[in-house]
Amino acid sequence: MINTIEQFHEEQEAKHLHNKIASFFDNFQVGTLLNRSGMRKVKGVAPIKLFTGIFMLPFEGNNFFRGIVTNGSLDFKKDAAYALLKNPCHNWRSFMLKIAVKVITVFSLLTDEQREKVLIFDDSTYDRSRSKVVELLARIFDHNSQTYLNGFKLLTLGWSDGVSFLPLDFVLRSSAEAKNRIQEVSKVLDKRTCGYRRRQEAMTKSTELVEGMVKRVLAFGIKADYVLMDSWFSFPSVITAISRHVPVICMAKDMENILYRYQNVYLRLSDLYRRLRKRPGKSKILASVVVTMANGPAVKIVFVRHRHKRSWLAILTTKIELSDEEIIRIYGKRWDIEVFFKMSKHHLNLEKEVQLRDYDGLVGHATIVMTRYIFLSLEQRLHDDPRTLGSLFYTCCDEMKDLSLLDSLNRLLALVLDKVRATGKFVDEFLTEMLNTIMGAAIAIIKSNRCEQQITTLCQ
Repeated sequence: MINTIEQFHEEQEAKHLHNKIASFFDNFQVGTLLNRSGMRKVKGVAPIKLFTGIFMLPFEGNNFFRGIVTNGSLDFKKDAAYALLKNPCHNWRSFMLKIAVKVITVFSLLTDEQREKVLIFDDSTYDRSRSKVVELLARIFDHNSQTYLNGFKLLTLGWSDGVSFLPLDFVLRSSAEAKNRIQEVSKVLDKRTCGYRRRQEAMTKSTELVEGMVKRVLAFGIKADYVLMDSWFSFPSVITAISRHVPVICMAKDMENILYRYQNVYLRLSDLYRRLRKRPGKSKILASVVVTMANGPAVKIVFVRHRHKRSWLAILTTKIELSDEEIIRIYGKRWDIEVFFKMSKHHLNLEKEVQLRDYDGLVGHATIVMTRYIFLSLEQRLHDDPRTLGSLFYTCCDEMKDLSLLDSLNRLLALVLDKVRATGKFVDEFLTEMLNTIMGAAIAIIKSNRCEQQITTLCQ
């Protein structure tokens, strides 16, 4: 009996989840966006069915092999699913940006306009240690384990309002140095295809990609107040390039070749810190200063006490009028992208769901994983935010706030007028005259009451 009840609950939860996903696909026109991104039906199964089948895999507890390759209950075979992922003409970047823009539009209705919206850059390892013949596979350095592994670097640009995070764009990077690439490009492609351009990006340094990614998302109409970055991107050339479009807040790294001009002297970060006067006591903010980067813009640097070591951290911004506390508070939103990476790898099967060797297939699969995260972010926001009970709440509030007494009387009498006219016993001229008389009397009464209230107020 208990097993039957548990099975019933599982079936109901699965049905509820399918309805949620179907509603998401319908409301945000996922099928239309696929079509506009070059994924059109030529023959066989429609792309939306293939996309849905792959999208559902982690929610059903399956990987690509069990859920697609050996699953005989689907309307399509594995070759159709592989063809969707591996086609170099499919513009996955355009698809993800378009769906992200739609979701951000929903979030903007739930967020105060004064709240800061930020773009966040970071990269993470895409581990393919057991692979040898994956296209553009490279030896990359993992900063967490301090070791080299076979795989890629997933350079990601995301958007956050401090409550929800959405991935916007990514580059699955190989290595810019040929000696670190285990495999080279294996497909012969037209230079006009998305697949060719993606491969060129994969062999480009991350610092040369970030400005183009920012310009791309801004061109899609996504608005942001700041760009947040880790210390790996805190080079003067990168900060200068991005700050032309959006102000930058990033972690600064103490390096010999990055100098700051302070009191007409060029100093590295550690030397600059030693020259500054520190705040007394155990203040978390140790010092702050406005300096000029060598070959870069004027910046404000805030030195913060390290929580776990007897040292400091430095946060840099190109918007020098911000207060120290505001700089630290806004930079704290960068943590959202770390949560995204953990969720994508451990729960949405970014690395282990499918073992593709084709680079286009890896890009397509990564896009589907990020679309899953967009769906979950939306569901979390709708579940946690009470204001998403819908436009009915706002409509009722506006109605109660904006509807005056005269408007109420006018609507009420208009209804009465329709009822009386329906009987056919009175002519329109008589009804109009009656309505004008009643409204005129009402206005006179209201004006009289207002005069009495004003007189009473003055007497008091």
